[in-house]
Amino acid sequence: MRHLLSTADLSRTEALSILDTAEEMAAVSTREVKKLPTLRGRTVVNLFFEDSTRTRISFEAAAKRLSADVMNFSAKGSSVSKGESLKDTVQTLEAIGADAIVMRHWASGAAAQLAASDWTDCAVINAGDGTHEHPTQALLDALTLRRGWTAARGEDPRGADLAGMRVLIVGDILHSRVARSNIWLLRTLGAEVGLVAPATLLPVGVQKWPVSVFYSLDEALASGPAGGPDAVMMLRVQAERMGGAYFPTAAEYTRRWGLTDDRLAQLENHRTAAGAQPMILHPGPMNRGVEISAAAADSPMNQVLDQVSHGVSVRMAVLHLLLSSSERNTA
Repeated sequence: MRHLLSTADLSRTEALSILDTAEEMAAVSTREVKKLPTLRGRTVVNLFFEDSTRTRISFEAAAKRLSADVMNFSAKGSSVSKGESLKDTVQTLEAIGADAIVMRHWASGAAAQLAASDWTDCAVINAGDGTHEHPTQALLDALTLRRGWTAARGEDPRGADLAGMRVLIVGDILHSRVARSNIWLLRTLGAEVGLVAPATLLPVGVQKWPVSVFYSLDEALASGPAGGPDAVMMLRVQAERMGGAYFPTAAEYTRRWGLTDDRLAQLENHRTAAGAQPMILHPGPMNRGVEISAAAADSPMNQVLDQVSHGVSVRMAVLHLLLSSSERNTA
């Protein structure tokens, strides 16, 4: 593996390798000294052209726990605001000594363009590109789902996939890079994926995707062989990416597609095939009272803090696999 650009590029073997490595990295967080010497002497650059809190901090923590040097680059206040091109910015960073570039960009395909160019020999990790993909978010979601899925069965998560699991992704699918990355990865791992959204927030051609499509959250929650999902992933309504009216009002959206107290109660009363309550996931930040009620946000079924914790483990795994000498020599 030379770069991490899209979950659609990952084979089942590669995905499981990352998740299993993340399990090993998670053990580091429980130690008194939360450090490994794996990437000592390597330099990781966080190159962010969009605002971010969770992803940037998570990558920074992951790199530092592997003993790498970290440089954080924000487009705001840099030469980019003066008109410097992506090519010149990247070549400047490589001249400083970068080994990996973690890039978030507002343009879909920016990370792939960088990886395919001759501008740099650095490993490129896509930390979110426009409305295209966010692969490490999907990997941390998969790690969270796999841990809950196997724990309910009393199984070891290492080596396990998500075959037989039913996951609903609810909300602003159209603008969500998280949804796209999750769809490809969850399908690769064997899960069944359902999308729930108003028609205006579904991409053109979604009927050709390997998913089930629902326009009613109540219908989706009641469907399936077990009479309900194993996990529900709520997405934030990305108002900043919307140039028009995609639904009548926020209140109407909440009533029809939000995880309200009533729907939370329905999930609480549902048991999966393994006898556990369904998991609730959210990539954050949560809009309480819009796509998710306060009760659902604070419910013990909500895995959002576990997702954040798993994000560091997954990003440690990705950096390790991309930058360790053995992997680089065989790439």
